Amino acid sequence: MTVMPTGKKILITGASGLVARTAAETLARHNDVWCLGRFSDPQVQQRLQEQGIRTWHWDMTDGPLDALPDDFTHVLHAAIDRGSNTFEDAVAVNSIATGRLMTHCRNAEAFVFISTSALYTPQTPGHLHTESDPLSAASAWLPTYPVGKLATEGAVRALAVTLGLPTTIARLNVAYGPHGHGGLPVILYRQMLAGQPIAVPPTQQHYCSPIHTDDIARHLPGLWAAAGVPATVVNWGGDEVVGVQDLMAYVAQLTGVPARFEAGDVTRHVIAFDDTHRKTLLGDCRTSWRDGVRQVLDAHFPGSITPAPYREVTPS
Repeated sequence: MTVMPTGKKILITGASGLVARTAAETLARHNDVWCLGRFSDPQVQQRLQEQGIRTWHWDMTDGPLDALPDDFTHVLHAAIDRGSNTFEDAVAVNSIATGRLMTHCRNAEAFVFISTSALYTPQTPGHLHTESDPLSAASAWLPTYPVGKLATEGAVRALAVTLGLPTTIARLNVAYGPHGHGGLPVILYRQMLAGQPIAVPPTQQHYCSPIHTDDIARHLPGLWAAAGVPATVVNWGGDEVVGVQDLMAYVAQLTGVPARFEAGDVTRHVIAFDDTHRKTLLGDCRTSWRDGVRQVLDAHFPGSITPAPYREVTPS
């Protein structure tokens, strides 16, 4: 495992959300960390500042970077702008903002762009996807999201070579943690609390490689160390392959809230990763998915984990 950097000047986008906030807080203990974002929640911005993190307001749609320092040693670009949910906005806003950011930080030692597992062409549910598997931008439940990410990957690859900026493209699997919206376990648990069914495939179940934000923070130095020209591409997920129904059945067991599954054609499609390349670059994960899910539920729903008897998980 790569050692955490010290004494560096680090720029992070998207640090007020799920994926990057733990990394920002961890790195701020021994580095000069700057976070860019809109900071729509002033309390989040204040909490970051209380930990010595410098915050800078930046709107990806048209925010200038001219007054921002350009001597950052490392950059993590985790922010995403979904615009008005049109394909044009998803492509233009994200690719142009990323291009501006990379150009501004062209002298950095390493740049990491957070992409997504949603770019892969769906295969059989149990298939473990590698970095060389076919790509696709089709998504029934988030149609513009993978299109924007795929377009931005192209911009990132081009600028890494054009600028000579060592870069890693990390295709993130199911991330979950105590900040932001919490990730898939929290999103689906909210549906359970509301009495809503969880959409699942007509046959079998989707599998994923969930990764806790503590491991995201631990792996980040390795992603910077792996940065190259052309850009390095790596699938970024956890060590364990987990079925979505198994995941939510465990949540039901912990909380006593029943999980109801409804078969259909439109689901939150996720995939699992072959972690060979990731382990070579970044090492193992430390947080098992069961321990991580328990911790995340306790963070987002204090007191939700009870000794109540397990309630049966009911399929539709």
